[in-house]
Amino acid sequence: MPSLGEFAPYIDGQFVRGEGPQLAVENPSDESVIGQLPAASTSQIQAAIAAAHTAFHRNEWSTSTASSRVQAVSRMLDYFEARIGDIRRLVMLESGCPIGSPAMHAQVDLPLRQVRELLSYYLTLPEMEHNPVPLMQRIAPSGAFVDSVKLHVPVGVVAAISAYNFPFFLNLWKVVPALITGNAVVLRPSPLTPYSALLFGNAADAAGLPRGIFNVIVDAGHEGGVLMTTHPHVDMVTFTGSSPVGERVAAQAAKGIKRVQLELGGKSAQIYLPDRIDAAASAAATVCLTHAGQGCALGTRIFVPAAAKASAIDQMASALSHVVVGDTSDPGTQMGPVISAAQRERCEHFVAASVQAGGRVVTGGRRPPHRKRGYFFEPTILDVPDNSNPAAQEEIFGPVVCVIGYESVDHAVAMANDSRYGLSGYVYGRDMQQALKVAQALRTGTVNVNGSLLSPYASSGGFGASGIGRERGLEGLRAYQQLQTLSITN
Repeated sequence: MPSLGEFAPYIDGQFVRGEGPQLAVENPSDESVIGQLPAASTSQIQAAIAAAHTAFHRNEWSTSTASSRVQAVSRMLDYFEARIGDIRRLVMLESGCPIGSPAMHAQVDLPLRQVRELLSYYLTLPEMEHNPVPLMQRIAPSGAFVDSVKLHVPVGVVAAISAYNFPFFLNLWKVVPALITGNAVVLRPSPLTPYSALLFGNAADAAGLPRGIFNVIVDAGHEGGVLMTTHPHVDMVTFTGSSPVGERVAAQAAKGIKRVQLELGGKSAQIYLPDRIDAAASAAATVCLTHAGQGCALGTRIFVPAAAKASAIDQMASALSHVVVGDTSDPGTQMGPVISAAQRERCEHFVAASVQAGGRVVTGGRRPPHRKRGYFFEPTILDVPDNSNPAAQEEIFGPVVCVIGYESVDHAVAMANDSRYGLSGYVYGRDMQQALKVAQALRTGTVNVNGSLLSPYASSGGFGASGIGRERGLEGLRAYQQLQTLSITN
């Protein structure tokens, strides 16, 4: 793997030196600069889009067989798997995810294994399907036989814009489905976590992908993202990030009627039914120890029966009392920092706003006194009086959860649905009929009953402000394909 100083944008089959402003990439654990990277200029981003457009319309990639595309992408995965230890270290350095945490497994190892499964799954899907036209309508007035089929064809040029929290994971789940379905891709990672994305250029080069089919650029500001969502040669935008930015992406893409796939923010609910309140003891730790709460699908609103709230909160606080917060290179560290000073200040802001609105800090709520450097924030539990509290309404994106008591199961469901977000949800109950009834009442794209499953065969996506479209599964593959109807007369 190249040293950090050798990473470079990959445009039209060539590694190029960025011509834009210098980008300093920080290690959020100690605020040190791990590398200086010249970002791509506007003209270079335009060149990447042009290269993808030209490559796609050469038809070499889009009209090749599904198995040949899968073989080429499989070679990219070979490149990654041979360097998996280095990738973990890259993700640790640029995102602040502890090297020995379960979250690191989810960052790197799990998606690499699952996209392998996705390749096999894709090859089982039909590229052509017959439309269910009745037999008598298949005979034309002339007596000729008419058939009607639907084809799944690539969208074209895909602009992939990813977030900082799970950078390698997110990039894999955008790049791999887009490529195997026959599209050309321009990848733009978060400027906070560019290195693990630039490695995709090395993988594409090593795999021998056709020139221009895959490109990766680094943008130091917002200009590149705007260009990628407005350029007339971009056919689809897939974006992962906050809901406010997602709204702007959708508005920008609307001008050219581009397809959009948006995975945005969340304020997911964990509902503990009266017969499963014991499971709530780990509810806060599950959120906080998953990359310091920086996950859009995490259950940051915890609903428990009001009569059991005090006891449940005590158990949650106990589970967090011995969490090791610190050096992300130490295998014993359980929780690392948030990504930046701004994100740490966001955590502080919402804790203060919650208290001002009647909430109470049970544990945490501040910067750890023993960490003088790094963007750390203590794992935090807020006892809030109701669902209108700012900590219950706004996505904080840090190790902060709020606990809310409910008077009845219907009350819990009503509060869970009282949100502009709808990305995920969690229901815990021994009575499976009741648990499933509650799950079906939640207005959210995914509901996890007594556990969760992240699978390449099952898609996820949001309702409302949590996004448009699906990732993974059949729907996540078809998102990168257009449906074309073909009528044939013999």
